[in-house]
Amino acid sequence: MAKRIVESPQAMKALVGQELGVSDWLVMTQERINTFAEASGDHQWIHVDVERCKTDMPDGKTIAHGNLTFSVISTFARDVLKIENMRNGINYGSNKVRYTSPVQVGARIRGRQKLLAADDMPNGGIRMTYQWTVEIEGQERPACVAETMSIAYAKA
Repeated sequence: MAKRIVESPQAMKALVGQELGVSDWLVMTQERINTFAEASGDHQWIHVDVERCKTDMPDGKTIAHGNLTFSVISTFARDVLKIENMRNGINYGSNKVRYTSPVQVGARIRGRQKLLAADDMPNGGIRMTYQWTVEIEGQERPACVAETMSIAYAKA
């Protein structure tokens, strides 16, 4: 899907309530899972022990960390939206994150972004609240539903 380009942070207000777009597919590889395990210190066997998972996990596959599934939303965001005339932007946090289905190694996932709110902030900022749904190809139930927030500051 083509990336949506918005003229400025202020212009985001006109898009409240709309789906902004859907990212490209991303394949969840064992290398990505292992790298996340190293970075986070979470080496639970369901993520990194490929041999044990062959016998002790459904379908015999490892699964991605929930926080890894959440963290790739930032990759999806680059696919979906570009705000022009922006000085800079910051991550403002998350209101709610739910992991509703595991992401098995080899699965293809993508992000669907909806703008829930766009509120004025000091210094020319717009605080945006998004709903992200991380979809798993071929499955009805999503991997993750998250409400995230960021602030974009307009160029002076």
